[in-house]
Amino acid sequence: MLFNFHRKLLLLFDTFAVNVNEVEALYELFKKLSSSIIDDGLIHKEELRLALFRTAIGENLFLDRVFDLFDEKKNGVIEFDEFIHGLSVFHPCTPLEEKIDFAFKLYDLRQTGFIEREEVKQMVIAILLESEMELSDDLLEQIIDKTFVDADADKDGKINADEWKAFVMRHPSLLKNMTLPYLKDITTVFPSFIFNTEVED
Repeated sequence: MLFNFHRKLLLLFDTFAVNVNEVEALYELFKKLSSSIIDDGLIHKEELRLALFRTAIGENLFLDRVFDLFDEKKNGVIEFDEFIHGLSVFHPCTPLEEKIDFAFKLYDLRQTGFIEREEVKQMVIAILLESEMELSDDLLEQIIDKTFVDADADKDGKINADEWKAFVMRHPSLLKNMTLPYLKDITTVFPSFIFNTEVED
């Protein structure tokens, strides 16, 4: 059992931008999250909502999109390998390209390969609701208009992946939430793994 666990850790280490100790520490976090409501070794949407927003109830578009992107197998739960893969995007050492791609998928609500005006509007409204900010409809429309003037290079009313990349490169603050610095030092949050691991870095 322990051998299989460490073998899986090594595969994850080879695949994602995390080291063995970080994966082990993340496994401890995963176990806590996956047993916070339903103790079945899987993260359900309510458990992710509880971890991120300290409530297991309520609607949140941002949470829904993050959950959908983490749930790569589309089975309604996040398994450990999906958890590591999803979180690896937020690691400080993850290449910018991967962060840009993930952010694009986050905003591409309908998964059409484009970010459309209505999708930007829905995400901006969701972000404003989460931060308890209110904007007038006129100001909201101005923000969306400015975004499309700047991002939609071919003026077809939607933002493709290349346009998104160019837009983000001009406005890197759009990706500030795509890096979680504590992931670099996750082993200090769960230090017991550094001493208990049987796998060498």
